[in-house]
Amino acid sequence: MSMARPGKENNLHIDLPGRQGEELPRLAAAFLILFDVKAGYTIAWKRSIPGLELSESVEFKSLPSGLHNIAEDLIYFVHDEDFAGISAFVNEPAEESDRNALMLAVGALLPLSAGRLGKSWKHAEELKTLAKKLSKDPSETQPLQDFWDFHGLKDEDEQAARESSPSADKAKQRQDQPSSNGEMLTRKRAVTSASALAPPGQTLSLHHPALSLPVFLDVFGPLVFPIYKAALLRRRVLLVGQAPVELACNFVYDISILSGIPRSVADLLPLEPLPTRLYTLFAVGVHDMQSLANGSRDQLPDSTATDDGMGYGWVANSTDDILATKTRLYDTLISLPPAYTAQAAEKVWPKVELEPGREIKATQRDLRRYRTLRRQLCRYENIAQSPRTLRRPISSSPGPDVPFQNPQESYNDASSALDAQLAEPQSWSALAYSSFMWWASAGENRTDLDEEEEYDAALLHDFDTNRCRSQGSPSRTRKSPGRSPGIDALDRDGMFGVEMRTVAYFHRLTTLILKTLSDIIDASDYVEDDDAGDSAIVDETDNETRPPNNAGSRRDDEPIAVTTEDMSRMGLDIWSESDKEFVRELVALYWGRKADVRGAGVECCGVRIC
Repeated sequence: MSMARPGKENNLHIDLPGRQGEELPRLAAAFLILFDVKAGYTIAWKRSIPGLELSESVEFKSLPSGLHNIAEDLIYFVHDEDFAGISAFVNEPAEESDRNALMLAVGALLPLSAGRLGKSWKHAEELKTLAKKLSKDPSETQPLQDFWDFHGLKDEDEQAARESSPSADKAKQRQDQPSSNGEMLTRKRAVTSASALAPPGQTLSLHHPALSLPVFLDVFGPLVFPIYKAALLRRRVLLVGQAPVELACNFVYDISILSGIPRSVADLLPLEPLPTRLYTLFAVGVHDMQSLANGSRDQLPDSTATDDGMGYGWVANSTDDILATKTRLYDTLISLPPAYTAQAAEKVWPKVELEPGREIKATQRDLRRYRTLRRQLCRYENIAQSPRTLRRPISSSPGPDVPFQNPQESYNDASSALDAQLAEPQSWSALAYSSFMWWASAGENRTDLDEEEEYDAALLHDFDTNRCRSQGSPSRTRKSPGRSPGIDALDRDGMFGVEMRTVAYFHRLTTLILKTLSDIIDASDYVEDDDAGDSAIVDETDNETRPPNNAGSRRDDEPIAVTTEDMSRMGLDIWSESDKEFVRELVALYWGRKADVRGAGVECCGVRIC
């Protein structure tokens, strides 16, 4: 069986605008929403393409609950099936007759056919400027009209957007491929990995959600790995927290792109339909409860499930705490701590649960991998103190710019014990093995852990160019086999930052896991087919030899054996029951097979002790 190595492919999907100011994506609608003392939130001004109705859901999604406590925010959401929404909210002091506050939002809808979120973040800065201007005089809507006239979809653009919309004929977007078992299947182009790396001279735009990736790692700590695994299993992931909403929306984007399936391994997965990325809903509320309930995989028959539909999981965020009590709506619940906890003496971590009270923790292997990842990322110049990480005003409240982030912990603090509480306790078997290894090595450092760290670090080796100057290491360029010219160019320009390295790291980890499992299944099928070809059945009535009924065919009812070595090769915890269950669910989801996952144990004289 061949060993899957950390992939050399750089299948990233981060949209990078050019420095020269490329044309911004066209708008399908623009609107102004005001808070009225008597009527509540109302659409005071709107423009849209023919046939697009701005229903009440636009008001609710543009202004989630809890915004009255903050001065400004940026909200992303999805409208119907075809449009991404963006809303810039401001809360300005006003007269007593208006409850001493003027709250409004300026927003837009963009066709999802333009890309993930319709690339709506490219309009974020202009929408925020318009919202500030209209807060002085909401009746002066000429700037909104000018904005719509300049960026609105034209007739030819409108027709093209409708023809390529997600709800249009999906058969036009699919590519027919024969599967390994001879059946015809269809696979949609992988959104997370279909785009090539950006050409030289490009960088992430100011409000690109991927700029929050360093904060995402810092906020969740080792919990990023159980979240990543839940997303890879295409579960329904719901983030619940208080306003402001922008950072939570960015986390939704981060979870989706980190758990995307690279194109290099997408063809190894035989079952259809399959999700190549986790469906993103962004901001949702109580008004979305019915659609969230309909998104359950159990409620969708196989014939109606599609690889871009909610039936194969989603990730969303909400400020409505009541959704957390509706356990039928989600599979994984992430509770974000309030922004004021950034001032706490000890860092307050998010909580990941299957349901309230059933907490999910990182494995011991995840904890070690996370610390290695942080050490590796710290070696690059544009890391925690990068202006891009903290330059966006997430919250107007006093304290750090980033909610939930403890200012006392930095990316250089990779050996901190603060994150140890997020991991599962060490099992008795692992503890016994560790004690034995310590005794056998006379207290010396364990080589297996050193090899494990080197193996994890190899997922970032292609980007080992710029070291942290604080470590006194000179800057050097390392050329690796399979390294693309695009990466070299980005490195020369100093633009291949921690965000894209993080995406590459998780995509390579996905490639490593799926490629290893594919090799195991292929090897198992080859042995079974070979055995079936050598066997024969003798008919005693006529003494004729005939082939067996299942000769040359796969035995899908036979479990696939995943050994301890296979688990270690995939970078999973050989002692953890949760990682063994992860492999079982992964094989069932992507291959439709059963897996017999064998964890590690301690044996003495051939007898398993624990």
